[in-house]
Amino acid sequence: MNEPINSKLANNSFDKLALRIQIFKVIANSNMEGKNKRLAVLVGCNYPNTPNELHGCINDVLAMKETLVKRFGFDHSNIELLTDEPKSSPSTMPTGANIKQALANMVDRAESGDILYFHYSGHGTRIPSMKYGHLFRHEEAIVPCDFNLITDLDFRQVVNRIPKGSSLTILSDSCHSGGLIDKEKEQIGPSKLEVQKNATLEQSHNKAKTIPYESILKHLSSLTNINTTDIGTHLLEFFGSKASMLFRLPLHDLDLFQPLKPDEGILLSGCQSDETSADMSPNMSNGKAYGAFSNAVQIVLKENNGKLSNREVVMKARDFLQRQGFEQHPCLYCSDENADDVFLLQS
Repeated sequence: MNEPINSKLANNSFDKLALRIQIFKVIANSNMEGKNKRLAVLVGCNYPNTPNELHGCINDVLAMKETLVKRFGFDHSNIELLTDEPKSSPSTMPTGANIKQALANMVDRAESGDILYFHYSGHGTRIPSMKYGHLFRHEEAIVPCDFNLITDLDFRQVVNRIPKGSSLTILSDSCHSGGLIDKEKEQIGPSKLEVQKNATLEQSHNKAKTIPYESILKHLSSLTNINTTDIGTHLLEFFGSKASMLFRLPLHDLDLFQPLKPDEGILLSGCQSDETSADMSPNMSNGKAYGAFSNAVQIVLKENNGKLSNREVVMKARDFLQRQGFEQHPCLYCSDENADDVFLLQS
């Protein structure tokens, strides 16, 4: 018969193995905690079964989600997706409140060195400015599925909350998206160049991603039954504290939201503030709908495997759209340093 194993020796060996495993876990956790996070919020609004229906916006953010994971090292668990597809739950619908909460949660999780990304594909609009002496007399806004507008001032507040050493890149594939971060420095801006239409562009399947101010006002009036042309009154009546701070703050407080130094907000807009962005529905049985700017960025990234600066991404997307005959000019708003920094700091 075999001699019995020395239980004390066995216990010592087991203890040493357990200790080594524990040390390994501590080291692994430490490395994980020390690694900079990559966080994203992706929003696609198709407005199904409404007069404002689009077709490519959800496709845009699903494609970007795959790109973020495969190329830029984002983890699926750190990407929040909000879409208005029929299967969406109330908590994942792209309402104004849900979008702002998702952005707030992302910023709350952020630490120095983290990379934050927000992609919006849907309708945009312009509303009359409430600020005295405002140069362009309009404020830019995105239009969530419930029409609870999110304005350039709201995005300025989000950027101002970013921890020092982190950055927030916003890609907005929507109409009037130029200047969507209030007071952000323009790097690539309005172009007066004439764009020749490409005969191959099927204009009949090109829908502008904009809802006119008058249409938004009419819709909100039907919700509140208030007889006024002041859009802020309607938004405050229907959405209360969840309305944009542009309408909740007194006029003299609006200028408190100045850019912080250094400013780590980066905006890639699908067009200038006075232009529209296109939603494409190809006239093919197997054609997939898409936003023109989102698709252009995807093509630019696929054709350029190496690192691209924010400036290069916008310029190459601009050139691509011009060659295709689109009458929209993507823009870049950020600091001088961030303009030439690598898009999403690709490693």
